[in-house]
Amino acid sequence: MQTIRIKTSSTARTDGTERPRPGPGRDLAALLAGAATAVAGGGALLALADADSPLRAPLTLFFLLAAPAAAIAAALRGLDPFGRLLTAVAGSVVLNMLVAQGMLATHRWSVRGGIVAVTALSALILVLVSVRRLRGRTAGRQGD
Repeated sequence: MQTIRIKTSSTARTDGTERPRPGPGRDLAALLAGAATAVAGGGALLALADADSPLRAPLTLFFLLAAPAAAIAAALRGLDPFGRLLTAVAGSVVLNMLVAQGMLATHRWSVRGGIVAVTALSALILVLVSVRRLRGRTAGRQGD
């Protein structure tokens, strides 16, 4: 006897292949990403508010490493996960060093200025990646 599989609309694509079902691994990754965003945002807020907290230094350091790394990792979708992680963290360190070097060279060093500059550059990278992806999608649709 042969069993017949019926693909539901939630897992079937138009090309006949199955879509990966969200499982506990995907839920955990989303939860960890949300927690990391909250921790990084808290670090930035503590530093910008000049709060006197023992968590200020480690959370701010996490923000300064995680924000540019996330932006760079978004730009490197084609790499394998370990290569993307390594490159993103290295790029994050480089971006932080360039911001610090530029601020020191212009005699404009400040903690708040550094955080604002790193945030602005990370946001710029994310916007450029988003624009590039949107252009790629519209160019692909025009060719159809």
